[in-house]
Amino acid sequence: MENQNQDEIRQSIQKIVLAMARDPKNTENYHELAKYYAMQEDYDKVVSVYETLLSIDPQDEQALLNIGSIYYFEQEYRKALKYFERAMSVNPSNYLVYYNLGNTYAEMKNFSKALRWYNRTLDFISTEPEIYNSIALLYHDFEDYVEAKAYYEKALSLDPQNLTALVDLGNVCFKLFDYDGAFRYYSQVFSLEPDNQTVALCLANTLSLKKDEARANQYFERALALNGDSQYRAYICYAISKSDFGHTDEAIELYKKAIELEPTQAKAHILLGNMYSNQRKFAEAEEAYKEALEITQLDPDLYILIANTYYMNNEVERSIYSYKAAVGLSPENDEFKLVYIQVVEDFIEESRKDEIVATF
Repeated sequence: MENQNQDEIRQSIQKIVLAMARDPKNTENYHELAKYYAMQEDYDKVVSVYETLLSIDPQDEQALLNIGSIYYFEQEYRKALKYFERAMSVNPSNYLVYYNLGNTYAEMKNFSKALRWYNRTLDFISTEPEIYNSIALLYHDFEDYVEAKAYYEKALSLDPQNLTALVDLGNVCFKLFDYDGAFRYYSQVFSLEPDNQTVALCLANTLSLKKDEARANQYFERALALNGDSQYRAYICYAISKSDFGHTDEAIELYKKAIELEPTQAKAHILLGNMYSNQRKFAEAEEAYKEALEITQLDPDLYILIANTYYMNNEVERSIYSYKAAVGLSPENDEFKLVYIQVVEDFIEESRKDEIVATF
C-alpha cells in the first residue's frame, strides 16, 4: 500500500511539473508541487519550490509561512524568523504569524520577545486555548511555575478537557509540591485517556509522594500493564517508591527488571549501585557502577560514585585513582577537585602516622 501511494505521488509530481512547464507563472502549481514533496518528506525540495514561487510572487504569504515553519522544525530558528517577519510585512493581520514568531523566540530562549509576540497574538484572537498553553509553557520553561499555572488555568477555562493544559497543570502542581492538585489534574486526564501509560505513572509517583503506598502500587502496576514508551521509567519509579517505603529487596528486583528491559540504558544500573552502596554491599555496587560505565564510558560522575564506594569500603588508594579520573574528565569541577585533594591529604597524613609508629 505504501509503495502504491508513493507511485501515485510520483505520478502526480510528473503531471504538475508538466503543467508548470506549460504555465510557469501559475503559482497554484507550485503550491501543489510543494505539497507532494512534503508528502515525500523531501523538505529541501519543498523549500526550493517555494523559493522559486517567491521569485514570481514575493508576496505569497503561504509560501513564506511554510518555509518559516520548515526551518522552525529543522531548528534553524534565525532562518525561520526571516520568513515569518516577511510574512508579517505581507499580512500584519494574520495572528498565525505572531504566534509562530512567539514559538520561535521561545525555542531560542528569548523570553521577552516570545512573550511580546504571544501577547500580540492575543490582540487578534483571545479565545484560543493553545495560545495560553504556549504562554504557560514559556513561563514553565523559565521556572515561573505560578505564572505558568495561571495561564494553563486560563486555557482550561476556554476548554475544560484540554489535555495539554490538564497534563501540564499536573506537572506544575507537582513542581510546586501541590500533590493534591497534581493528582486532581492527572486524574482528569486519566479519565479521558485510561490507556495513557505516562499519566498512570504520574499518578503513581504523586501518590507515592503523598505516602499513599497502596494506591501508588496500584497505579504503578497499571502503568506496567499498559502499552507505551514509559515501561523502563515505570520500573525505575516503582523501584524508587518501594525503596522509599523500605522495601529494598523488591526495589532491587524492579531495578533488575528495568535493566533486563533496557540493558543499554545506564540509569537503572546507577540507581541499583546506589542502593547496594547504601546497604554497604560494596562489591555489588562496584559491579553495577562499572556496568553503567561500560554504557556511558567517560562519565566523571560515575567515577565519583565508584570512588565513594571504594572509600566507604576503606579502599582509599583505589578511591584516589577514581577521584583522579573524575577530575581529569571534568577539570572545571571544583567540587571534584576539593574531594580529591582532601582524600589525598588525609591518606598522606595517615601514611605518615603509620611511618612514625613503625619507626618508634
